Amino acid sequence: MSITRIRVIDPETAGNGPNDVCEIGWQDVIRVGDGEWSLSEERGARFVNPGRAISAETMAIHHIRDEDLVNAPFWKQAAPGILQPEGGVRALAAHRAAFEQRYCRPSLTDGAFWICTWKCALRIWPDLPRFSNQMLRYQQMPEGLIHDIGLPAHRAMPDAYVTAHHLRDLLNAASVEQLLKWSNEPGLLPRVPSGPDRGKSWDRLSLAGLQEFLGDRDADVCFSAQTELTRRGYARENQTAEPAQRSLL
Repeated sequence: MSITRIRVIDPETAGNGPNDVCEIGWQDVIRVGDGEWSLSEERGARFVNPGRAISAETMAIHHIRDEDLVNAPFWKQAAPGILQPEGGVRALAAHRAAFEQRYCRPSLTDGAFWICTWKCALRIWPDLPRFSNQMLRYQQMPEGLIHDIGLPAHRAMPDAYVTAHHLRDLLNAASVEQLLKWSNEPGLLPRVPSGPDRGKSWDRLSLAGLQEFLGDRDADVCFSAQTELTRRGYARENQTAEPAQRSLL
């Protein structure tokens, strides 16, 4: 029987180091038989000792204090039981999952696949004006989201709970395989994010305007411009040169 559980995770951190997690939250999304995806009752959060003091600036975001973490396990002790739950997972998921992957390394996840709800939301709901986790919450008003469970924002379990509602709706709009594919590509931005053409959809740009974005340092911008060029029939030059392709994107 195939695994029909995806675990949404959300860490709060004390810094940018690989073990600087100070809280980890999770919420499972499941599918029973051939039915639709839904949230399960499996959710929770756990404090983690980052092994360093938390700055006042960081505490002002998530309000986790050093004294809250005195008896908490270190990240390498806490992570496996949460990232590799009994029975396994089809994938792990997070909003802008590249951030979570900095801490949830393959050695801790047993090489699990990842779904990025931000990248998938860009594909499924391209007409929305904003794509942050909390903006999606109030733009989409997901069915069944209990307001108080999703608060406070910037805490691990409430954020995972909110993200899980987005994931559920995305899974009911597209297959797991499709979401995984999109998550492994750069984000396909529906509109130009900055500059003189800010806010325009890519199909409104001239050929020269699109080509200027191919050298952009932002992989999402470059990918979005190239996708529109490809749609118009302009294939990337030297497309078979794999190292050049990887360095550009």
